[in-house]
Amino acid sequence: MTLMFVVRKIDHIAVCVNDIDETLAKYKALLGVDVQEREVVASQKTEAALIPIGDSSIELISPRGNDGLTKFLEKRGPGLHHIAIEVEGIENALALLKAMGIPLIDETPRSGARGHKVAFVHPKATGGVLIELVEPSDTHTSAGSAHTAG
Repeated sequence: MTLMFVVRKIDHIAVCVNDIDETLAKYKALLGVDVQEREVVASQKTEAALIPIGDSSIELISPRGNDGLTKFLEKRGPGLHHIAIEVEGIENALALLKAMGIPLIDETPRSGARGHKVAFVHPKATGGVLIELVEPSDTHTSAGSAHTAG
């Protein structure tokens, strides 16, 4: 059996903040950009606001009962939280990475912002950077890089 998935692009870079409204005002003043989408992701106990930057986004995230984000802010303060990479075939990606012995936080995808499937790769696998794999709920046809194993 051959497992394959396609890496499409950087979907977003997430910045963990205490106050989304305050941070949105700073980004608007600095870059002249405004929020595109904003939602509370109840399943992850997080609020997220997406600021479009070209073909990608900056995602401001703030805890709404999420202990991990609360601890992140207490330990490190506001700052870069993760890089999200859009993939096609997230289930195959997770199976392949697991077969390769890559440490995962999520072995199966869960529902994330915008209704997308998401899963996190442990920072141990990437030299300390938390990576989120994202498969959009709608079909994208952008070019990407195929990864296989079998």
